Amino acid sequence: MVPRRGLCGGPDPVALIEIDLYGELMIAASMADEERLSADRIDEVLRVVRPVRRTAEPTNPSGAQ
Repeated sequence: MVPRRGLCGGPDPVALIEIDLYGELMIAASMADEERLSADRIDEVLRVVRPVRRTAEPTNPSGAQ
């Protein structure tokens, strides 16, 4: 018989990370001067890294390389 997920006796690493991040948000919210955290502040607390957008390379109108 195959054990059901979650019954193997060990902690769920994803759940532990989520709990830690939730705690970080609660701490940030309790220390904030404003009523709500901005989206930028939430991203900062959760350590969200936005991908850098590359701009299109300029085209060469003469066709020379």
